[in-house]
Amino acid sequence: MQTGMLHLHNFLRWLIVLFALLTIIKGLSGLSGRKAFTKADKRWSLFLMICADIQLLLGLYLYYARGWFSVLTSGAMDMKEKVQRFWAIEHLSGMLLGIILIHLGYSAAKNVKLPDGTRYKRMFWFTLIAVIVIMATIPWPGREIGIAKPLFPGMQP
Repeated sequence: MQTGMLHLHNFLRWLIVLFALLTIIKGLSGLSGRKAFTKADKRWSLFLMICADIQLLLGLYLYYARGWFSVLTSGAMDMKEKVQRFWAIEHLSGMLLGIILIHLGYSAAKNVKLPDGTRYKRMFWFTLIAVIVIMATIPWPGREIGIAKPLFPGMQP
């Protein structure tokens, strides 16, 4: 079951990247402040937030199932060990920060009290910063052994 969840977690990152890019493009289209903010404009941000929340749930399951929580809380963790530090702290904290920023971007997009230009700007900037943080903490191929994961499930990192 862990392998299937890991593959789903790996695959879902591509939906997050896709929806994040679409949200950033929508945000860019309204940065001038002349365009009215519509329900369709916030839709991509909503899809991004839903995918990120599902990804978070899958990630938390994997975090506990693979034993990283017990490594962190047992006091046996060596912060000098890159692989342990990445999986127990860096990946989790970077993703949590990214998901919080995605939620802030969606909150701004759905806030009808804000002017349309402000909604676009906040949606754009929060999503852009979230994408930068998320991309920095994804275990891309080419990273250290033990951290690198394949681009797609079943491939070699």
